[in-house]
Amino acid sequence: MDEPYLQRRYLLSFDSRDIGHIFTDVLVVGTGAAGLRAALAAADDAQVLILTKGAPDQSNTYHAQGGIAAVMADGDSIEAHISDTLACAVGLGNEEIIRQMVSQAPGAIAEMIEWGLPADTEDGKVALGREGAHSADRIVHAHGDATGKHLSDMLIARAKDHENIKIFDNCFVIDLITNDDGAVVGAITFHSRYGLQMVWAKQTILAAGGAGMLWRETSNPPCSTADAVAIAFRAGAELAEMEMMQFHPTTLYVAGATRALISEAVRGEGAYLIDRDGYRFMGDYHAGGELAPRDVVSRAIAAHTAKTGSTHVFLDVSHIGVERFKRRFPQIYQLCADFDINAGTDLIPVRPAAHYMIGGVKADGDGRTSLPGLWTCGEAACTGLHGANRLASNSLLETLVAGKAAGLGAAAEAEKSNTKLTARRITSANPHSDRTALDLADIRNSLRSIMWRNAGIVRSGARLTETKEIIGFWGRYVMDKEFFDPAGWEVQNMLTASMLVVECAFRRTETRGVHYRKDFPETDPAWARRQILRRTEQQLVVM
Repeated sequence: MDEPYLQRRYLLSFDSRDIGHIFTDVLVVGTGAAGLRAALAAADDAQVLILTKGAPDQSNTYHAQGGIAAVMADGDSIEAHISDTLACAVGLGNEEIIRQMVSQAPGAIAEMIEWGLPADTEDGKVALGREGAHSADRIVHAHGDATGKHLSDMLIARAKDHENIKIFDNCFVIDLITNDDGAVVGAITFHSRYGLQMVWAKQTILAAGGAGMLWRETSNPPCSTADAVAIAFRAGAELAEMEMMQFHPTTLYVAGATRALISEAVRGEGAYLIDRDGYRFMGDYHAGGELAPRDVVSRAIAAHTAKTGSTHVFLDVSHIGVERFKRRFPQIYQLCADFDINAGTDLIPVRPAAHYMIGGVKADGDGRTSLPGLWTCGEAACTGLHGANRLASNSLLETLVAGKAAGLGAAAEAEKSNTKLTARRITSANPHSDRTALDLADIRNSLRSIMWRNAGIVRSGARLTETKEIIGFWGRYVMDKEFFDPAGWEVQNMLTASMLVVECAFRRTETRGVHYRKDFPETDPAWARRQILRRTEQQLVVM
């Protein structure tokens, strides 16, 4: 790995004596469903502070159209859900973790409904949908394609009402603070109003997942810049499976517009994928057709567009009917209408985009990381639940089950510590750089473009080598600087996370799940293992 990404422990030079201090039992970074569920679990026994770099509703959860996977129907079973998840994970799934998450899913759904989640119903029961690679109907939705929004709104309201929870928005976490033993004791932050602050915490939970902005084409909101992975890496935490990024097969393709998700549930409802000639092509690539695993559908679309010389394909929903589609997918219907597309009768242009980071901070089923005092959950974490490919709608399930576990664990550890939190002196002194300053906006855009071309759906050793060299060059002129605004820190985090993705993708010389190497197109049994990496004193250790 290129040296610029290994040199600095902290992005900023600072002396803790010159900065304001805040104290809390449990610090939670991120306001997606995982962070909020963790905070609510911890707050029954601890004082909790939640930090988010934007508004509380700026998260991948809020934008999630898909539902929550859980065994709720007669004829379905926990074992079937486990089996589907393991099959999708392509040899990298942790069966113990999968069993833990899947077994607790029905209870988590019941709890959310009790708290006010407006789950869709049919004939007096919770309505269940089907999504790709599931063997049964087991997807719970709220207001059709607005599950994430309603889950997020409900959890945010509940957190704001809790007397033991405070939420600081517009507060950017720059780095985790570690003591001489390597334990995490809080974070150094920047607040838009109060400037730099040291937040001291008995336990810290990282839940700021989301890395889609590393790629030019993404379904994620602009805040998804892989911050959690980068700050955990600088602190010395173990990361896992960083090469595993899931690309969603269907995002709305309108030239010049940002990509917007077209939920997999649309295909679950019966939509067809066709090319510009009206040919339904998925049967040529997989027996599962439109409901094949996401990695298969994404690669099929990429291959078919290359074969036909097209930029995109289409979703045909005309046979579903306008009224049914509008009732089932109100947000998608309106999204299409905003671009003068009648989703009931017109073809919907789609193409794949970066969607969900499977890799992340290595954690066990309770959210413990390799660093004392640090926990993680949700998309920021890598537990082995998803392996080499995430099963649809297991992500929101993970936020609820793993978020609760991390919150309970962090609160219990905080309660064990009878020592009163006090500020200690911590300093950071980075050398000054006289190198040329590059335009950050140009670097950000260029990085996303090269990641899409060379570390996207289809990869090769030669292109990954080039990408490592280019990101290494940018690092020499960006990682050596100190910035004093979130835009600069985001670019530094994006460069760091991208280098980790590319390094791991280069090392994995096989094809498995979402990781496709055209120079190694077969799955190699010798690679049925996770790549775990961490940073030491100016050295990258890969296990």
